[in-house]
Amino acid sequence: MTTLRDILDAAAAGVFPPADGGTTVVPQPSPRDAGVVSFTAHSVVFVDEDPEWVRGTLRGTDCDALAATLNPRFLTALLDRTGRRTETVDALLVGDPLPGEPPLALREIEDAGHPRIAYARRRRDEVRAWTTDGGVLVMGRGIAGRLEVSVEVDEDARHRGLGRLLATAARRLAAEPLWAQIAPGNARSLRAFQAAGYRPVGAEALLLAPAG
Repeated sequence: MTTLRDILDAAAAGVFPPADGGTTVVPQPSPRDAGVVSFTAHSVVFVDEDPEWVRGTLRGTDCDALAATLNPRFLTALLDRTGRRTETVDALLVGDPLPGEPPLALREIEDAGHPRIAYARRRRDEVRAWTTDGGVLVMGRGIAGRLEVSVEVDEDARHRGLGRLLATAARRLAAEPLWAQIAPGNARSLRAFQAAGYRPVGAEALLLAPAG
């Protein structure tokens, strides 16, 4: 059976689901992670629900069929069905590992009180974090065990290319494809990751387990 990790690994290698307007439904990779990944003209819904319910609900969504899986009406129905919540639809980018040393000095930290690290630990496993003057880099295993990255740049250190350097540093610390989820409205972060060589591959809505 094809798994979400199989699909993600293939996408990282440049092999995508067929652009046929279809939707693939696969089981959740873990109790924590459910959601939707939309590639070009093909979507993947990873949720422990009846695939026929998913497809029937999509057919009943009054919108372009190619956009139905990320339409607010479908996502609302899916949230109601699963009892989950969501925050945003993110752009999904991937970068290959790079050889060599990071382009800036980094110090690994274990500051559980840092907001970026605390946020990552709610959504990822094996979280590691590094700091440099003006910024922090966080990596951990998220959806389907993929390696995910996020960066944060202090307000007074912005507009100097530090976000790009941190995103590049992550590729030099990784030994496998590295995934980034970025809100589409965060144009500054999108530009930084693309300048660091990350490629847009799709969009993603993560369904979060109920708080508690």
